[in-house]
Amino acid sequence: MSGEAVIERPPTPLWQRALPWLIALLCFSYLYYRLDGAAERQGQQALPFLLGVFARVSWGQWLALMIPYSLFFFVIDSAVVWRVITWFNGPVPYRDVLPIRASAYIISIFNEQIGKGAMAVYLNRRHGVPGWEVGSSMLFIMFCEFYYLLAWALVGWAISGGGLREGFGLVPWIAVGAALFGGVWLLYFRGSILPGSTLRERPILLAFRKARPMHYLVTMLLRSPAILAAVLVYTLALRLFGVQESFGNMLGYLPVVFFAAAVPTPMRALAITFWTELFPEHRAEMTAFGIVMHNFFIFFNAAIGLLFLRRANRELFG
Repeated sequence: MSGEAVIERPPTPLWQRALPWLIALLCFSYLYYRLDGAAERQGQQALPFLLGVFARVSWGQWLALMIPYSLFFFVIDSAVVWRVITWFNGPVPYRDVLPIRASAYIISIFNEQIGKGAMAVYLNRRHGVPGWEVGSSMLFIMFCEFYYLLAWALVGWAISGGGLREGFGLVPWIAVGAALFGGVWLLYFRGSILPGSTLRERPILLAFRKARPMHYLVTMLLRSPAILAAVLVYTLALRLFGVQESFGNMLGYLPVVFFAAAVPTPMRALAITFWTELFPEHRAEMTAFGIVMHNFFIFFNAAIGLLFLRRANRELFG
């Protein structure tokens, strides 16, 4: 028995665990209410009305868009992980990052951050990288993901701010606050603020201690082709659902929706119902569009993970 005391985390309050499910239920209830109203105006019930939309879509063309897009995202996402690990933890071949990044998508169905924790465990066991230090690289990736999404959301808001619902006006204010915080963050880890602080010396913050502004910028730029590809794919997919939209307008909408859906703010509920609000004359099409685009991406990525899972298990536990 170790002499160290074991500190147990208090259980998460029930209301905190139930809140995300309640919000999701309310959003889907709202979508059903709007869809049912649109179906009633057509003299139909909601489910047959929605199934009619699915029947009109060319699913072969849709898959021809979504499968390459998901694979492209996987390549870019793995490149970001590989680049950051190589910077801060030592050389790791890109091919060794692919199986664990893919396998983590399976866990990410339930929680994206637990998926990143699984990558940290893998790199620790497979390449001997100290756990806390590789954990710092995962934190660095998460930190950059927030700023990457925010930067593109700000671009989107600048393009189409007038065409977005009022709640999305939080984007520029969040950007101002994040810019101020980011400046203080960089100055702290350079030792310009609180030079006597020992917090920055902890292994879990190794990546931030080593990082320079260029590391943050390159990480965000390296991920940016994924969002540009998403603008292309979503615009073309939208047309398959019978809705015509330009690439420029989609560049104004999509980054804001991605940011709002990823960040726990009041905008998250707006992001879930965004498509039906943006195209109210196509409520059925937009309900189907929002459901299939999001869920296919998540589950196809998990399918990619299944292809690599045997190798990941062999290298991790073999």
